[in-house]
Amino acid sequence: MAAHTGGLTETGGRTTVRIENLVRSFGERRVLDGLDLSIAPGEFVALLGRSGSGKSTLLRALARLDHEVAGSGGLTAPDHVSVVFQDARLLPWKRLLDNVVLGLDGPSARERGRAALAEVGLAGRERAWPVELSGGEQQRVSLARSLVREPQLLLADEPFGALDALTRIRMHALLRRLCERHRPSVLLVTHDVDEAIALADRVVVLDRGRIAADLPVDLPAPRRHGSGEYAALRGRLLARLGVDLAEEEDAA
Repeated sequence: MAAHTGGLTETGGRTTVRIENLVRSFGERRVLDGLDLSIAPGEFVALLGRSGSGKSTLLRALARLDHEVAGSGGLTAPDHVSVVFQDARLLPWKRLLDNVVLGLDGPSARERGRAALAEVGLAGRERAWPVELSGGEQQRVSLARSLVREPQLLLADEPFGALDALTRIRMHALLRRLCERHRPSVLLVTHDVDEAIALADRVVVLDRGRIAADLPVDLPAPRRHGSGEYAALRGRLLARLGVDLAEEEDAA
């Protein structure tokens, strides 16, 4: 595994991700405060938390993008990591296939890129420009670009936050299918409790840089909002996030 700078040391173990006593600070402000977390191979973990709880800081540490941040602790993450952001971050001057295979070498790169676009429902659109696509289609290209690299760990930072409700539902189903096929470990950052329950095997709630809850999602598919088990889990997560269910019902 590649070394991680920024005050971190590599930890051992057979998990895809292992974090022990992780501390990350910006000046006098400690964002992650002795955090411990592990993610098993192929496991899908959703990360919830209020703004400023440290969710994006944790993702940046796992992606090795925070070398200038002060901190300490142990962190193990695989070498093959891909990141999907809230905006697709496609290069507007490159066609879709060129965006997907950006940085890939070898004679099979473009063939793999075409297969990845087909997987996300964009076969035949290889020569389209990003501006010709809807927001949902652009996120499909972003997923193809991430998964064509066959990552061991997929980090997703609110990838569907800017999409309309119907498109989000379709993207949820697509992401689950792709993850079942490629089997990366996944850490999804989201503010949406229902999205976390719909997608994850496990939901972690972050509060003031520490884990406030770590709950398995033992619900059969499809996960229906009306079931008692769903409502109970949703209520526990909202409570950990400081949301009063009575106030939420009044607001609705």
